[in-house]
Amino acid sequence: MQGTTRMPDLRKQAEIIRAMGSPSRLLIVQELARREMSVGEVTALVGSDMSTVSRHLGVLRQVGIVSCRREGTTILYRLDTPCVLGFLSCVKEVLEGSCEAGSP
Repeated sequence: MQGTTRMPDLRKQAEIIRAMGSPSRLLIVQELARREMSVGEVTALVGSDMSTVSRHLGVLRQVGIVSCRREGTTILYRLDTPCVLGFLSCVKEVLEGSCEAGSP
């Protein structure tokens, strides 16, 4: 059955979409598209405590949206998959009602 062979891929796609299903994570993704940021900078941006921000970053790392690198004693996060910005742009178009019906 053809639909069954695609289920693992669909589950992985759903994990990525679920990982982006938080306003805080969307804000993090948008800001990381501009520049690398430390956990402290992300914490100030989001306005949550450091453990919550670390969990958000962990979720995004687990699905491959962001990655990190060490610079001295600081860990910097960056957006690894800028293609997700296209998805977010599409979501924005849907919300604004500017997507044409029947368009791919």
